[in-house]
Amino acid sequence: MPSVQRTFTVTPPPAEVIDYLKDFANATEWDPGTQSCTQNGSGPVEVGTTWHNVSKVAGLTTELEYELTELTAEGLVFVGRNKGATSTDTISVLPSGGGSEITYRADLDMHGIAALAAPAMKLVFERLADETEKQLGTVLNRR
Repeated sequence: MPSVQRTFTVTPPPAEVIDYLKDFANATEWDPGTQSCTQNGSGPVEVGTTWHNVSKVAGLTTELEYELTELTAEGLVFVGRNKGATSTDTISVLPSGGGSEITYRADLDMHGIAALAAPAMKLVFERLADETEKQLGTVLNRR
């Protein structure tokens, strides 16, 4: 199971960061792989809200249904699923000076025949994690 983790700081306070990140549709701004991400249904974003996400990673387009499974003042968890994989994105947000320290962890559990690609996906995910850290930091620091 490929896993990546990055920790970095941004200038907005935790409450502002959580408020922005809880809407996974915003991933189009900060996740370099996300091409589109739309909330299923309408209403407020809360635990149980789902999104249809289309991403392109290593030249391959994939679609996952993501669900916000945890939302607290210290972080959030999104779980994305399709036939070939389950992706769990855990984001913790803690106070750091006047801003926030973010720890972003992505765990990819590949199913069936897709599991054979797990070693190669680790390398792809490391590169993508570097890009995500940079882009997410830039987007949050503009807020």
